[in-house]
Order: sequence, then C-alpha cells, then structure tokens
Amino acid sequence: MKGSRIPGFYRLTPRERVQTALEHGLLSEADFKDLARGRASLDAARADRMIENVIGVLGLPVGLGLNFLINGRDYVAPMAVEEPSVVAALSSAAKLVREAGGFTAEADDPVLIGQIQVLNVPDPAHAAADLLSRREEIIRLANSIHPRMVARGGGVVDVEVHRRSMPGGEGEMLVLHLLVDTRDAMGANLVNSMCEGVSALVESMSGGQVFMRILSNLSDRALARAEVVIPAELLGGKGQSGEDVRDGIAMAAELAAVDPYRAATHNKGIMNGVDAVALATGNDWRALEAGAHAWAARHGNYTALSKWWRSEEGALCGRLEMPIKVGTVGGSLEANPATQLFLRMMRVESAQELAQVMAAVGLAQNFSALRALVTEGIQAGHMTLHARSVVKAAGTPPELFDQVLERLIGEGDVKVWRAREVLGELERKSSLPALDEAAMARLGVAGGKLILLGEHAAVYGQPALACPVPLNVRAQIDDSEEGIQLAIPGWGLEYRLSHSRRRRPWERSALKMLEELGLAGKSMRISVFSDLPRGVGLGSSAAMAVAIIRALNKRFDLDLSVERINEIAWACEQFAHGRASGVDNAVSAYATTLLYRKNTPPEIRPVTAGADTYFVIGISSEESLTAVTVENVRTARDRNPNIYDRIFEEIGELVVEARQCLEGGRLEELGDLMNLNHGLLNGLQLATPELEQLIDAARMGGALGAKLTGGGGGGAMLALCAESCQTVKESIEKTGARTIALKLPAGGGEVELVQ
Repeated sequence: MKGSRIPGFYRLTPRERVQTALEHGLLSEADFKDLARGRASLDAARADRMIENVIGVLGLPVGLGLNFLINGRDYVAPMAVEEPSVVAALSSAAKLVREAGGFTAEADDPVLIGQIQVLNVPDPAHAAADLLSRREEIIRLANSIHPRMVARGGGVVDVEVHRRSMPGGEGEMLVLHLLVDTRDAMGANLVNSMCEGVSALVESMSGGQVFMRILSNLSDRALARAEVVIPAELLGGKGQSGEDVRDGIAMAAELAAVDPYRAATHNKGIMNGVDAVALATGNDWRALEAGAHAWAARHGNYTALSKWWRSEEGALCGRLEMPIKVGTVGGSLEANPATQLFLRMMRVESAQELAQVMAAVGLAQNFSALRALVTEGIQAGHMTLHARSVVKAAGTPPELFDQVLERLIGEGDVKVWRAREVLGELERKSSLPALDEAAMARLGVAGGKLILLGEHAAVYGQPALACPVPLNVRAQIDDSEEGIQLAIPGWGLEYRLSHSRRRRPWERSALKMLEELGLAGKSMRISVFSDLPRGVGLGSSAAMAVAIIRALNKRFDLDLSVERINEIAWACEQFAHGRASGVDNAVSAYATTLLYRKNTPPEIRPVTAGADTYFVIGISSEESLTAVTVENVRTARDRNPNIYDRIFEEIGELVVEARQCLEGGRLEELGDLMNLNHGLLNGLQLATPELEQLIDAARMGGALGAKLTGGGGGGAMLALCAESCQTVKESIEKTGARTIALKLPAGGGEVELVQ
C-alpha cells in the first residue's frame, strides 16, 4: 500500500478512482476486476440467504475516507453513507490531523457481555456470593460450549454478579454477566449460546429461576479510544485565526458536555463516521448506536462522547472514548462479498484494530463538524452536495436534473418542495427552455458536438464531419475574495484552483485558459451549469471551455474574436485529452455543421444539409474516457504506423464522400458510409458490447446507418433516420439507453432537438 494520501481523488470519475485504488495497492487484481465490473455487490440470491422474505437489495454509496495516519500507519476508511459531505469532510479532517502527526488509538480486548437474569432467588446475597465463589466452574462450562473460540485465545474471561431491585421495590433479582472475549467475531450468537448453556448450572447454584439469557449491546468492556493534538497554527482559515478556531471548538464541546440537546447532535456527528464504516464492513451499526448512547448516559445525564480542550502549549486536544465492539469474521460478514472486499482494503488484522480505526474516524468526523460550526457554519461549503440530494429527492429525471439544480442554487432556496415546483415548470415547457436576454447578457453559453464521421483519424490530420448538439453549457463569472474558485454543481464539484499543487488535466486546462487571457492573477468564482451529459463523447469539456471563455470575455470586456475563442479552447482541450483534434472546440465555438481538418491554422468549412436530416443519439451506461482511447490508439499506431495510417486515410475518404452526400440530400448513401466508418472504428477496438447492442437496435428499428460517435470505449452511438426518429428512438430505448433526437434542417439553420 502506497499510503492513504491520494491528492485529487475526489475529482476522478468512479472508474478512475477504482483504477487509482489498484495502483495504490488498496485493491488486489481480483478485487479490482470485481469492483470495476459490478460483481462485488450483494445480489438478491445472497441476500435471500441472509434474511427472510427478501424482495430486493438496497444500495448505498460507498466512498473512501482518505489521509488517515493512525498509530504511525496509513489507513483508508470505506464508508457506506447517503449523506452528502460526510466523506469529504472526514478526508479533509484526516489530512489536517496527518500534518499534526496523526491519530493515536487503542482498543480494549473485544469482550462482549452476556446477561443471565435470575428471578425468585430465596437469598440473593448468599446466592450472589456462591455464584462468584464458583466462577471457575461456570467459566469452564461456558468455554466447553465453544472450544474453538478458546483455542483462538478467546472465551469467557470472567463472571460478574449484580443485584438489581425489582420494580416497585418488591425484592431483588440477580443478573449474572459472562464476560466473553470473542476475538475477531462479532460474537452475538456465540455469547447467547453460552448463556443458554450455563443457565441450568446458574439455577442450581442460586436456587432461583433463570429467565432472560441474552447479550448486552452496552459493550463497555470493549472500549476504543482515539486522541489527537493539533497545533493552533494548522486551524486558521475563513478569516479566523487558529487560536480563535481552537477556542471555538473547545467552547462548542463544553456545551455538548452539559446540554443533552447539543450532545445528541454532537454524538450524531461522531456516529456519522462510525456507522458508515460499520455498514461498509458488515458490522451491526444498530448495536454500535445503542451502546454509544447508553455509554453517553452512563452517569445519569446524557453527555458528549468526545472532549476537546486547549493544552498548556496552546494546541487543540481531542479525545474520544466509546464502546466499539465489531468483528472481521463471521457468517453475516462473509455472506456479503462487498464487506469482505472493503475489509481487505482497510488491511486491518483484527477486530481490535478495526475498532481503533473506527474510533479515529469518529473523532475526525466530530472535529470536521465542530470546525465547520465555529468557522463558516455547517451548511456553507456544502450547498452543492446538499442541493444535489434535494433535487434527487424531488424525483427529478436525469434529463432535467442539472436545470433544476441550477435554478435552486441560483435562487438559494434549496428545498424539496421548490425543486418539485421548478421541475413542474420545466416539464410544462420545452425540456430545455431558452435563456432570456438578461441571463444571456451575463452568461457564456456554448453547445456540444456530434461527430458524424471521422473520429480519431482527425487527430492525424484527416477531415471530420460534425454538427452542433443544442444542449447548452452555461458559465457565469462572479467576484470572489478567495482566489480562483470553480463550481460545477451538476458534477458535485466545488473547489479552488491553484498553481502550487498537483492538478488534474482539466484543472490545468482552466488555469491555461486564464493565463492565455491574462487573468491568472485575478480572484473570481466560475460557476458552470451543463445540460450536456458528461463522458459520453458529445464534447462536454470543449463546450465548458468555450462557455467559460465567453463568460470571461463578457465579464472583463476582452473583445475576443470567434477565432481567438476557438484557439484558446483548443489549447485547453490539449490538456483535457492529451492530443485533441480540435473538432470539438471548433463546433462549439462556431456553432455550425462543418468539415474540419487539423492544420495550422485549422481548416473549417461550413456544411449545409441538402434535406432535413434526422439523427438519434443513444447513450450507453459506460463513460467514454476520450483521453484514454486517444492514448490507446496512439500506442497502437506507434507499433504499426503503416497499417493505422491506411485506416485513417480510409476514414478520411469516407468523410469527404459523406459531406457530399449530406449536402446533396443522399441519405441512404450517407447511412452506408456511417456503417463503413463504424467498421473501421471497430477495427481500432473502440466499440464495446453495449455500444454494439445499441447500434444493432438502431438498425433493427430502421436506421439507415449507425456507428459509435466520439472517443469510443463507451459513451454514445449515432443513428441516421430515414424520415422520422420515433421508431429508431424507441428501438434504442428498449435496451434501457437514454436517447437524444436531432434534426439538421435543409438549407442551414440551427440544429433542433426533436421531442
């Protein structure tokens, strides 16, 4: 394992995160394949063997809490949680604590308590003494029930006897405790069977009657502790000094120590982390919750599980102590392949070690919540993530999701009822309502692109034929006092651009843009909203670059020509895709159907359809990583340049013929050329089984031609329709894919969406 510090992890796609986890040694090759192919999840057949009356399986997002340094060792914390910002806040807190030297943690032996209730005892005092005097006899009998547990170093380690008054003060009952070290098992069934097994002996010794025989979830003999010391200078930010933040956290903790109403929320923040790790590792989060809250109220007043204070040296000190009785082996854990995979990622060697990590996670989650409360408020900084959850809760379909999200964030009224109102308004109008003049005046707007023929060959100087996709990317520039901030709510991203740290390619692309425009030293907030689906080959990155450049042009009165906008956007695309052809940014910048050739300067020729021409785009469930497919084709070409250059030349010849067919209205010939182009792209190993399924469905639905479009390796396909899109559209949608239908009007004019 290379470590738990993975800068920029949150900016990656899920597929890239899995690949990065493999590269960092968090996953074995087998686990990587299972996770990447969706085989690590619990299916209905396995679920049916776990509980009764199974009708399905509920999914939860699983994220990785990163940056943990605990007792000098790196850990990642898999977390199953639906609440936005929990994983991000935890990773941020762990990163800060890492700079301070990390967490120290310890855990008691994994002892679980089994209770045996004895009623109608003639002489409780004498019976209690007798039971204690014969504890070794009770222990031997209990351990004989599970000899394998004893062989592993566990088993009953002690016996306790408690005298409890009966309700109403009518006599006493005895409660005998078996203290059982369950080693790495959760141990509930094991302890229950031990209690059953010694009940007859307890009855004979006490002279009473055994009634209840069951474990206790107040596992106060299995306490876990985590501690941290953070120098004040690491705590500053948001206009506040480190000393102010330190003292604010300490004061907030004091309120939780004395006020049960605050303590409940304080402890809930701790359990946000503990429960999420418990769920991901297959442990009983309900038992952990019960034990934690009972422990918090053990002195008769409900109080905080953690403490925060200022040390004599001026540092912030934090300590968490709570019951954490968990397991790493056992039937319920082993029945779910996902929990086993996540336990392997953690690389914990025992239940005690897992408890230590969970205690550190709980303390980190607590710290992140307290720091947010005393600096910016708990909601600030998390608006985008919260808004995404609200829009989802309103039942918003994917095609309207980003529009509803944009409206809610713009209004600042992030409520489910408002999301439903906005959704209703959009559904009563066109699915993509036009922007009014006032909005256009301050926004940079750009559309996507659709390559009709010529993918990949265009990178090597061959022509490509492409048209606009009338789905908009909108960018807005606002003043800021905190450097350069970029927010893309539709992607759930909000961060600060920096020249000084490791950056992803598209982040370097944005900084390159600002440098080209002489704006790299200015502070600003760039907000981007997109109707274009991401990662499917429809030019979302180029459209984003063009939209931002246009917004900057308006905001700073740069008087940029369309040629200059295209030139800067192409430079940005080189960062995004490594070796971009330039066709994406050209279509987005010029907003017209065109024949494009990568020259210096690029050759851009407008193309006019000779007849109304209809296309249907089918979007697969697989993301298309253009940078990856471009690099794969480049590597293959470097091995066999003569073969690949001939393929590129053949594609170029098809493009030239296709332009003539489109301008002449010869649609059947255009369809044949598209089919041939797809065959060549398939020879470059760019198609996938799912794309082939969509292409076959389109052809069976009457398409004149069909092919993949964009980078391939997933993403989208394109079908040319004879007269109407409807039959082809329905045929593709029967596979479960989303579709977009377009019309290229005869004689020119803007490309239209077809509903």
